[in-house]
Amino acid sequence: MSMQGNFHMDTDTATLCCYDLAALEHRLEDTADWWSIPEDELQEVNAGNCLFLNLGDDGLYEVQWRVQEAPLKSEQGMCFYFRAPSGNVYLGSADDVSGGELEPDELSQGIFLQLKPGNYACAVFKKDTQISVTLSPSVQGQNRLDDLIRI
Repeated sequence: MSMQGNFHMDTDTATLCCYDLAALEHRLEDTADWWSIPEDELQEVNAGNCLFLNLGDDGLYEVQWRVQEAPLKSEQGMCFYFRAPSGNVYLGSADDVSGGELEPDELSQGIFLQLKPGNYACAVFKKDTQISVTLSPSVQGQNRLDDLIRI
């Protein structure tokens, strides 16, 4: 099930997100910027419902992504976990995260990955405006973070 590719995204929220649309359905009726409240963002990250990867700056980024069967290695970057109950996973600008009765679509600044439902590890590495994201099946589907993710 190895897949890979890349895309460009322009973000006004300085954030890349990765999540299964089904895991955030409960936020659809919420305000569009619900995750700008740090406690709410951290709650969803720790529950494994969405990874918000704060990049530090707005702007244009190139995202190289890969899905692999093999477990992640430490040199692939910082590692976080998320749940994929439906397998319909969005990886892209958090400008388009579910909320305000809207979900990301084909016009969004990102891609949709069709994964096998389950838990995933997500390794992230950033150098300047290049971001590398590697996803791999995992036993773990939640995080135990005390603070928001900054890469």
